[in-house]
Amino acid sequence: MRVAVVDLGTNSTRLLVADVGEDGSVEEIARRSTVTRLGQDLERSGVLAHEAIRRVAAALEEYRAVIDDLDVDIATGVLTSAARDAANGGELTALVCGRYAIDARTITGDEEAQLTYLGATSERRDDGTTLVVDIGGGSTEFVVGSGEELLFHVSTQVGVVRHSERHLHDDPPTTEQLQALRDDVAAEFAEHRQVGIETGIAVAGTATSCAAMLLELEPYDPDRVEGYVLRRDAVDALLERTAALTLPQRRELPGLHPDRAPTIIAGIAILLETMTAFELGEVTVSEHDILRGVALSRAREG
Repeated sequence: MRVAVVDLGTNSTRLLVADVGEDGSVEEIARRSTVTRLGQDLERSGVLAHEAIRRVAAALEEYRAVIDDLDVDIATGVLTSAARDAANGGELTALVCGRYAIDARTITGDEEAQLTYLGATSERRDDGTTLVVDIGGGSTEFVVGSGEELLFHVSTQVGVVRHSERHLHDDPPTTEQLQALRDDVAAEFAEHRQVGIETGIAVAGTATSCAAMLLELEPYDPDRVEGYVLRRDAVDALLERTAALTLPQRRELPGLHPDRAPTIIAGIAILLETMTAFELGEVTVSEHDILRGVALSRAREG
């Protein structure tokens, strides 16, 4: 079955088109990602900004053309933190379903966590206790499982857009602003700490960007990013380096997409606080995330 999945996140709008076999195999046909910053000013205003919706619509115009060209069987989509939190989130869902003929819905934080775990572990056969962390624009999901069994999952109100707007007001941010961000994140994560985690898997843009920057990838190469191990000392050094740069300087960093430069400092800080909370010295980066999880789930439904 050929499935198209659109993920409308707080920071990015993404597309995956994949052939999903009856045995659960997934062959990616196309993948797109556009930084649309749907969560722009959401924490202050409580609504999705008109210009943010226009950016999402422009991305969906492109994605709909890709979907049509690839003759998919099912076109589905999920809206996450920004749509959940916004007073006008339902209007965006209606737009996606109506104008772009994508069977989309806003999912809960719990559903987001479960779908992320399904995608991240779909090609892994490790029965040890594993944490999957998905750092998004408006929320961060933690899922702990062993094999196919979920042991714990939570969606937190920590995100790269949310916390950049909340704390990082100077460019580059001051030491005090960065520490305030980290303290805020640490306090949020404290109640969700789990002991005995054997391995960590990090998905989504912050983790993949960290790997690409450390590898200095130009252009981006998902095959080299998949499975890359981020060690805590390297991530710590990366935060120190990026936090000392202005936004124009960060946009020039090898391996970092320019559109991720405004929020990458918060993302790296959140990743470090995750590693602290769960006592992880390293995490493995995976390209397989909620997009793959939704594709697998939707294919099973038929």
